[in-house]
Amino acid sequence: MNKKYETVIGLEVHSQLLTKSKMFCGCGSDYQQAKPNSRVCPVCMGMPGVLPVVNKKAVELIIKTGLAIDCSINHETKFDRKNYSYPDLMKGYQISQFDLPVAINGKLNISLDGKEKTIGVTRVHLEEDVARLIHKNDPNGLSCSLIDINRAGVPLMEIVSEPDMRSPEEANEYLIKLHSIVRSIKASTANMEEGSFRCDANISIRLQGETTLGTKVEIKNVNSFRSVFRALKYEEIRQINLLENGGEIIQETRGWSDESEKTVSQRTKEFAADYRYFPEPDLPPIIISNQWVDEIKANIPELPAEKIQRYIKTFHLSEYDSSLLISEETISTFFENTVNECKKLNLNIQTSAKTCANFLNVELPRLLNEQQTPISDIDTNPENFSSLIQMISNETLNSTMAKTVFDKMLLEGKSPAEISENLGLTQISDINSLEQIISEILSQNSSAVEDYLEGKETAIRFLVGQVMKETKGKANPKIATEILINQITKI
Repeated sequence: MNKKYETVIGLEVHSQLLTKSKMFCGCGSDYQQAKPNSRVCPVCMGMPGVLPVVNKKAVELIIKTGLAIDCSINHETKFDRKNYSYPDLMKGYQISQFDLPVAINGKLNISLDGKEKTIGVTRVHLEEDVARLIHKNDPNGLSCSLIDINRAGVPLMEIVSEPDMRSPEEANEYLIKLHSIVRSIKASTANMEEGSFRCDANISIRLQGETTLGTKVEIKNVNSFRSVFRALKYEEIRQINLLENGGEIIQETRGWSDESEKTVSQRTKEFAADYRYFPEPDLPPIIISNQWVDEIKANIPELPAEKIQRYIKTFHLSEYDSSLLISEETISTFFENTVNECKKLNLNIQTSAKTCANFLNVELPRLLNEQQTPISDIDTNPENFSSLIQMISNETLNSTMAKTVFDKMLLEGKSPAEISENLGLTQISDINSLEQIISEILSQNSSAVEDYLEGKETAIRFLVGQVMKETKGKANPKIATEILINQITKI
């Protein structure tokens, strides 16, 4: 990036809340796989004369999220009408929150290149999602737009950051950490592919040393970490080039195209006054008592940052390994259950935890990618996994064998002992058997023996390789090395 300029980024994250019903009516919120327009009623269809009723669970999840990111909780909150005309907005306005959101003044700490930084969180507020438009073209070149109202009225949480991020990399770290928190407290599935966690990114450019913000451009509804990062990178360069060539940046909303890898202008940006906010007349203010907040706070589980520090302290894992393990709750649960089983087998906990982390952070993603399957289709049996770690610990299996058994174990659900027996995968540690094999190898490789006796340490690695080749990888390399050195010394 041109060091003459400074990038300023703020993110608005929209996350659908994990409730059974919609925000202001009793319709089911499970719209993803439902038949179009089958999760609807007069309230979420915006019919005249209907009255909304607030979903209490949604309010609790907003409070929970606010507490998880160090927000203050307002003791009084209200809903407002946000007026704009668009085909996916059934009523012609959205019930949202304007000047009295549920949570305010939070913060989120990120780490990048070994440096810690605090990103301010302006507010966390509650609103309803809009309907879904489906754009189609027929073979004759005619186009049309269909509307599915199932999504209209689903509870939606908006988390607005301060413009504290100074690079797309910082924005990416913030987004990943926020995503992890929202999932860990079960406020949302935060499934980006399904649109239940999406981001509007605001970016501006200014000269280094300036304090006044530049003209802001909003990149709308980006639904993957990679796309947010690439969109911000592109927009950063576009705006700098505009300024360098004497152009003017206009306040507008732009969309990101993965196909063309560029942002595209959609409309000039509205200001808050354009929405004509006013208090929702059909909903009274909500009073949030200290007791209610305390009850919710007591039920917040261990947060990702706390879990990472526990893994580092208890299991002596690196911050990198710990961060990977906690990124998916299924994996972190599998890890902890496996370590507990290893305790029952009287295995060294730190060594077992490191072995377990290596498999879950490296071999498991490889297997899922090869099989093109989600982790839900994998047999995550901690008893079997701890038995595999025990076989590695007592050198029944070497690393290559263990990977093969690991794959079969997760795909077929069988025990590692059964798999290794069926495949003939057990490491040869019998000294008598290895001595006979090694004697034959030494007689066939006299030049390598002479090289070792002359001080060439690489010769022993060559001879170990010959042993592994002869035994088809089954020899215990540590024992094989000791026998080789002993026999050569006798020679």
